[in-house]
Amino acid sequence: MERKGTAVTLRDFLTIVFKHKWKILTTFAAMVVTVTIAAMTIPSMYQATSTLLVKFGRENIYRSEVGERGAWVSLSHEEMVNSEIQILTSRDLIQKVVETIGPEVLYPEMARKGQEGGKSENSLVSAAVPAFKGALSVEGLKKSNVIQVSFLHENPLIAAHAVNLLVDLFREKHLQVHSDPKSSFLEQQLKAYEAGLKESEDSLEMYRREHQAFSLPEQKTLLLQQRTQFDTTLKNTRNQQEELRKKLAALKAEMRRVPQDIPLATVTDRHDVVDNIKNTLLNLQLKEQDLLMKYTPDHPMVANVQKEIRLAKEYLKRQEEDPKKVQTTGKNIVHQELEKEVIKTQAELSAQEAKASALSIQVAHLDKGLQELALREKRLEQLLRGREINEKNYRTYLEKAEEARIVDDMNNRKMANVSIVQQAAAPLHPLKPKRNIYIAFSFLFGAIGGLGFAFICEYLTQGFSTPEQVERRLGLRTLIALPYRPLPHDSESERKGGVRHRAGVGGC
Repeated sequence: MERKGTAVTLRDFLTIVFKHKWKILTTFAAMVVTVTIAAMTIPSMYQATSTLLVKFGRENIYRSEVGERGAWVSLSHEEMVNSEIQILTSRDLIQKVVETIGPEVLYPEMARKGQEGGKSENSLVSAAVPAFKGALSVEGLKKSNVIQVSFLHENPLIAAHAVNLLVDLFREKHLQVHSDPKSSFLEQQLKAYEAGLKESEDSLEMYRREHQAFSLPEQKTLLLQQRTQFDTTLKNTRNQQEELRKKLAALKAEMRRVPQDIPLATVTDRHDVVDNIKNTLLNLQLKEQDLLMKYTPDHPMVANVQKEIRLAKEYLKRQEEDPKKVQTTGKNIVHQELEKEVIKTQAELSAQEAKASALSIQVAHLDKGLQELALREKRLEQLLRGREINEKNYRTYLEKAEEARIVDDMNNRKMANVSIVQQAAAPLHPLKPKRNIYIAFSFLFGAIGGLGFAFICEYLTQGFSTPEQVERRLGLRTLIALPYRPLPHDSESERKGGVRHRAGVGGC
């Protein structure tokens, strides 16, 4: 072996190889045999794989419970896949798989040791869950909605069964996690709102029958029209009253200006006045009879006519009881006409006042009716609004309950947004150990180890193996090199002496 500072030639390398060939072969054989035995004794592990496709479905769509109805996707592709992976690897799901298959089937050695140690069934399941989770591989494929579920086990049938069972239980767990069983609650609320709707409808119908409130807008329009007509008539009547008052005042002022009697009155003239008064009295009495047929004696118009009759009688009585005046003077015709006009105007004024009073009463009655109608309309609007709110709530909960029933039915049928692309089948070839690869690497590392061991032994050996080593080391030229043939009586140390005991060395 060359020391530091010298180069190793091919001859040196081959010399070392042939010198330590048995060591190299022994090391190589030991490495290959050891690895081969280890590869054959390691139990085979089979990997069963199932592929799932996660689609956008009703589970990933958020619907508003209240307010405006709407729906939108609540998760992205990556979030959706990661959520499903977390459900797949959840402890309770794995524990359910272990309990279903049985820890004694999955890990018989672990179960046997646990039973010998007196562990309970729950303890065995708890111990098997981490082992199962360690052999389980769940990963989402990049840029896709596909999840790959794999499980390693010594038995290929158990591996496939475990993966398929895990997928089936995952679909049930997926529906439990994403579903919100609220159909019973919605049914209760639906019955409550249905009862409230019926109650509001009954209250509305009863109120309408009680107050005859079937067409309040038409009633209000009719009352407003009547009030407008009465109010217009009342205003016209009051205007006429004002005109009559002014006219009466003017007539009275004119009567004060015109003398009541004039001289040189003739009997004929006086008789004419008396006759006129009697005619007027007769007309007033006839008018009184007509009014009594239409109104009560207390009516203002009847009272006014009776008042005029009294005035006419008094005037007639004065005319008849004053013979001197009849004989010497006569009534002024103008004053008499004015007086008659005054009486007529007063009668008309009284009639207009009575009419205005009656109209005022009618307008007040209509105003009261309008106020009552407004209160009824307000109450009716409250009842209608209550019925509308109850009907809206009832329809909302009816739709929600129907949706919940559909969702529950779909959940019972296990209709989810997770589809099985490929079920797990029992693998034909084990995933590990890779015996051929292990043995191939044992050949490689056995050769490298044997050569390394040979070079280490050569490095630790004190001596020279070739004449060239002697020349390079000592700086002397080798004259002759003879092959060594150990004699039977040579000791072991002499046999291992090598070239240093056999190489002849000469100087220059």
